[in-house]
Amino acid sequence: MKWQKFLLSKLQERQDKNIALAVDTSTNPKNIELIQNIVKLFNEVCPEAMLVQADFKIRSITSIKENKIKYFSHGKSSYTDVLEWAENENIDSLFYITDVTGYFYDELTFDREVFWLVPDEFLPKVPFGKAIRVA
Repeated sequence: MKWQKFLLSKLQERQDKNIALAVDTSTNPKNIELIQNIVKLFNEVCPEAMLVQADFKIRSITSIKENKIKYFSHGKSSYTDVLEWAENENIDSLFYITDVTGYFYDELTFDREVFWLVPDEFLPKVPFGKAIRVA
């Protein structure tokens, strides 16, 4: 329950901010129910948040209320498009559900707050932001 309380507190602290939840759709995750529960939490606590579905490109950008996620099985992911979108849309806090095995553009900088929500036992090092194991 530790990560759930942490995530809930971070969302409650940012209710007046521009928030987005991105989901890496490059593979079928092991725990789809966990991801759906995180999306539901965002919908309840931050109903104005945007939901971004992306793999090697952005697949969709919708309201968090439209929470049907479509996964692909090619395994290719890049975070560049989502991070650039967040920058252009003035997203204050980006939460990204991913295993963090995707591509980062070498010169990519991101000046906004990002939380990497990793639904796996292994918590990789992230180039910026804070990684949170949600498994």
